Parts: sequence; structure tokens; C-alpha cells
Amino acid sequence: MASAGSSLFPVNFSSIVCSGTKSFPGSSSNNSIPISVSVSFSTHRLSVSTTEDQSSEAKTKILEKRNLKNSVEEEESAHTTSFSREEGFWSHAELKEVDQIRERRTSVKDYFEQAKDLIRSDCGPPRWFSPLECGSRLNDSPLLLFLPGIDGVGLGLVKHHEKLGKIFDIWCLHIPVEDRTSFVDLVKLVERTIRPEHDRSPNRPIYLVGENIGACLALSVAALNPDIDLVLILANPATSFSKSQLQFLTPLLEVMPESLQLSLPYMFSLVTGDPLNMIKASFEKGLPLQMIGELTRGVNEMSSYLPVLADILPRDTLLWKLQMLRSASAFANSRLHAVKAETLILCSGKDLLLPSKEEGERLYQILPNSRIRNFEESGHFILMEDETDVVTIIKGSIFYRRSKNHDYVSDFIPPTPYEFRKMVESNQWINVAASPVMFSTLDDGKIVRSLAGIPSEGPVLFVGYHMLLGLELAPFVSQLLIERNILVRGIAHPMMFMKVAKGSLPEYPHFESMRIMGAVPVSAMNFYKLFSSKSHVLLYPGGMREALHRKGEEYKLFWPEQSEFVRMAARFGAKIVPFGVVGEDDIGEHLPCAQLFFDYEDQMKIPYLRAQIEELTNQVTKLRNDATGEVANQPVHLPGILPKIPGRFYYYFGKPIETEGRKKELKDREKSHELYLHVKSEVERCIGYLKEKREKDPYRNLLPRLVYQATHGFTTEVPTFEI
Repeated sequence: MASAGSSLFPVNFSSIVCSGTKSFPGSSSNNSIPISVSVSFSTHRLSVSTTEDQSSEAKTKILEKRNLKNSVEEEESAHTTSFSREEGFWSHAELKEVDQIRERRTSVKDYFEQAKDLIRSDCGPPRWFSPLECGSRLNDSPLLLFLPGIDGVGLGLVKHHEKLGKIFDIWCLHIPVEDRTSFVDLVKLVERTIRPEHDRSPNRPIYLVGENIGACLALSVAALNPDIDLVLILANPATSFSKSQLQFLTPLLEVMPESLQLSLPYMFSLVTGDPLNMIKASFEKGLPLQMIGELTRGVNEMSSYLPVLADILPRDTLLWKLQMLRSASAFANSRLHAVKAETLILCSGKDLLLPSKEEGERLYQILPNSRIRNFEESGHFILMEDETDVVTIIKGSIFYRRSKNHDYVSDFIPPTPYEFRKMVESNQWINVAASPVMFSTLDDGKIVRSLAGIPSEGPVLFVGYHMLLGLELAPFVSQLLIERNILVRGIAHPMMFMKVAKGSLPEYPHFESMRIMGAVPVSAMNFYKLFSSKSHVLLYPGGMREALHRKGEEYKLFWPEQSEFVRMAARFGAKIVPFGVVGEDDIGEHLPCAQLFFDYEDQMKIPYLRAQIEELTNQVTKLRNDATGEVANQPVHLPGILPKIPGRFYYYFGKPIETEGRKKELKDREKSHELYLHVKSEVERCIGYLKEKREKDPYRNLLPRLVYQATHGFTTEVPTFEI
């Protein structure tokens, strides 16, 4: 991105660019720091704040960095609308274009350009600054403090400032190049910042995001302040310093002449990443050759920033930082037992500085309230890499909250076009292989091949049949959002949201996608909140038992005897939409998508697998303890399936069932159970309709569909049976 130079302005210039004030964390309301919150031109700015012992002149400096507004930014503004358009038909090509624009928005060049500005007149003790390009944010957004790594600049989140700034109040710690503040004093500085913030808002969490030595700082602060609600996000923490090669650099630097620099090209590659990997990733994303060429030139241009890296980490500063790493690692490790804070650990598989993957596993076992995310292809500076999206990681890990406890409804942040595109692409094979066909029923009873019969206004409750492994979910959720601009909130098993013991239940990427798209754990309270917010809600009464059914049980409903959802739906006047799905569960002559060959009954005959199933089942939250019959039998296991030549998925959404005005009537258990059985019979009717009609679909099997698309275009909708 092209950018102009930057300059430092005294406080009397702030009246020209500022339209509001904001208090720096830990300061009183009488000592607010003026910053820009609304300007008429495109800028990337930093508001510099200070600690209490700094001079008033330093305290009033505002750093402003202007960027040329180019066509990419104009194009971006045209495509970053939310899913709130009246008829939001997001095509696959349109979503891909959004992603390409996103890739061009920020780069490592922004880090070096802004770093040059920060260290140009660098003096004084460590201080906080706020990246003002963050813009407006949600009400009651929590404070996020970024604690830098070995560079100390504080720009490690530069690629994420804009997105993070919409949901957090961001302040970054800057440690000047010549500063020699000890690690213990840095801990005290952060403590002085979070304590008054906690006193002002005791029910709101404070986020500490730290990389490298900053992660040691976050752990130490959390250990010393167990009474403060802290959420830690640790990127390749330096608690493994004693096991790394870095410890051997200190004696080398002590004898190295000042005229020699420590392999700056190598250090530069650690920050920017492997250029070949960057270009390879671009090919995999399908970016145009012109953009890949620009990326290649950009990588070459970034080598011109080697002098900036030398200014950030001169020999004496690097030696000091390595000595601090040793003390920081020892300090944090000795206090890990006291860390009770909610913690998210981000680990790189190709970290050349620290054994981060092994250290992440160690911390995951020690810290009781932690989750871990592994990035096998990432290097040490994971937060600077193109494939890392901190906001998406936070959302997918259920780590965003604005109060004491996470609220799955009020704390939910809708998926961005980029996140939605990633979900669609990860499940693209289903759309290609199964060519889903969706029917809905209009108010007059007419069946149409579209989702036009789905009510636009909530609350709406979808109730249907769960196919094997829930493979019907992704096509339905994505098509409803693309065609009708409706985001459906799925009611899911609590297993998708819980932390389990190492080596037992894996963290499936599918779970993360569903959490980002708005899935919530099943509970009466979540039902109540979703209906209160007039949401579209998806429920499978058969739950896990239906999704993990056994041989010979395809299209069989495993619903509880008692009605579970009718009275709650009637309380809010929700429309109930029964639906059926048929497709890959078939085991017959028409060559379905997959065949179940090794089910629960088979696995329980093998002692090792039986022990594994029992262990997993005991770990997850028990549901329907008071239920009887097969629906109460929900052992956790993974069925063995054999891939076959794909058939086709068919969805049929019946006519919406009104509950408006029936609240009093449906309080009666017999009446509510009668409606419950009616909904169940409608789901069975939808399944029966599809099983009968698909026999007349000339494109039911894969080969006819491929021939049709080869002659009419692979983006063309394939016909189906006549309605």
C-alpha cells in the first residue's frame, strides 16, 4: 500500500485533527489524552500516551501517519458491507474478491513504516499508545493491552488493528530502543495500568495479548493478580527460553565487535516469513498472477527495511533483550501454578527461535483454564503472517466476552464476508460432490425450488433430521445466508465448546467453523435468549444419537418422548419450520456419498475401542439424563465410513407452523405434545416426499451432473425432478 511520510505534532495541533478525547488506561478522568476519533481523510495514526512520571511535553505528542487513498481502499469500502442487505446474494466470486482485497490491505511494510516513525525520536520510559485507525467499536468493549515481543516496538498487531478495534479498546506498550527497564518493573507498569481499569469496571475482563517476552509478561501479571478478570492470548511464549538456541547468543554478542551485525537477513526472514511460502500460499488461494507478481516485488522491496530492523535491535539492545528473556522466562515459569486466568495459546510449528509447539503443549497441561491452537506452517512472528487472523481465532475459540461470563447471544459477533468465504470453501467439496437441491413451501402451500418459503422475520425454529455426521449442515447454513441473507443459529452439543484432556477428543476444524457461524450449546437459557432476539434457530431433536446412527437406521428419527421445544416456541410466537434431508445416508444401488461400514456396535466389540468410547463419553457433558429410550444413549465415537461415488443431497422445508397467539393453549401438556407429534410427522413426511421424488431425478448420480455442467458451465444450476 502506498504511503506518505509522517510527522510529529505538538498538542496544540490536536485541535485540527481531533474531535474527541479518551482516557488512557490507568489514568484519571482529569488526565485524559486527546486523540483523533473522527477525521475527514484516510489515515493510519497512533496516539502516544505515557506513564505518570513522563514530562508533559512527551505526554502530549501525537504521531500521525498519512496514507494515500488508492483504488484498493475505494474498492474495499464497496465490499465490506455486513450481511444486512435486503437481498444479500454473496456469490462465491464476490466473496473471493473480498478476500483478495483483504490480503492487500496491510503488510509487513506497514510494520516497518510505522516502526520508523516510533523510533525516530525515541526517548523516555515505556509508554502506551492507541492505534487510532481502530475506529468505532461495540458498546462496553473490553480493554486489550498488547505486550510486545523482543522488538519492543508494540506494533505486533498492526495487521489486525482495524478488526480488533471494532470489538476492543486497544492499547499497545512501546518500549524505546534505548530503554533499560527491568522485567520486574515492566510487570509493575502493567499492574498499575490494569488495577484502576479493573476498579472502574470490575465485571468487565481485561485482555492481555503477548508475544514472545510479552507472553511472559502477561503470565506474570496474571499470576500476581488472581483477583482481576484477565484473558490471556499468548503467541509463542518465551517461557521455553532455557530450551532454545537463543540462550547461546548472549555470550556471542558480548564478544562480538559493534561493527558486526548479527545476520540481519536471517532476522528479517523471521519477521517477514519465507517468501516462497508466501507465494505458494497465494497460488493456493487462487490469486491472479498480477497480484502474485506484485507480492513478489513487495517481498523484494521489503529488504530495503533491513536498516530499520538494525535500528530496532542494535547490538546493545539485543543483548539487553536476551538477558531480559532469561529473567522473564524464569520469573513466569516460577509462577505458572498461580495463573488461573482464561488463556489461549497460539503455537507455531516452524518457529526457528523457540520450541514453541512443545512449549505450548506444556503450558496447556499446566494452565487449568487454557485452550491451544497449533499453526503447523507458521514461523515465530505468527501475528504478522497473512494466514493469521486474530479476531477470527478469538471468535472460533469462544474467547470474546464483555462481562464475567461469555454470553453466546449478546457476545456473538456475526461472521465477516472473509470468514464466511473460508467456511464455504472448506465445505466446497460437499457442494461439488452432492450438488444440493433445496425446496421450500410458500404460504399458499406451493413447493418451490428455492428458500423463498423461509420466513424472513424471526423468531423462527427449524426442526429436522440429522444426517450421518451432520454433513447436511454446511450447505444449508451457507445457502440460507447467500440466498436469503439469514444467519441461522444452530443448537449444538456442548462437546463442541468444551476443553477435554490431551490425547482424547481432538479439536475438529469443523467445530470452529460452526462456532464462528453462531452455534450455541444446547440449554433452555440459550433457547430463551435466541428467541428473545428474534433469531432463526436450528434444532435437531435427535441430536448426537441421530448424527451417529448405526447401520440400518438411516432416516430414522430418534426424538425424545416428551416435547422439548414447543412451549418455548409458543412463548415467543416462533414459526416452526419442519424439514427433511435425504442423500448420503443411503446404502443401496444408487451410489450415495458414503457408506457406513464400522458403526458403534462393531467398535464396542473391540476392547481398545470400547475403552476409548467410554473415556470420551465420560468427559463430555451429559444431556437428557432424565430421558428414556435410544435418544438418551449418546456414546461419543466416530463411525467408520467408506467413500463412494457421490449421490445428491435433497432438502425439503415444509410449510411454517404458526405458534403466535397459542401461548396459553400450548401451556397444556397434552396440547403441546400434540403439536410436537405433528412437527415430527411433518419431518417424516418431508423425508418420504424426497425419497419418492428423487427417483425421478435424471441428475441424481454424479456422471449426468458432470456431463450437464461440462456442456452448460460448471457454475450452472443442475436441474432436478419436476415438482
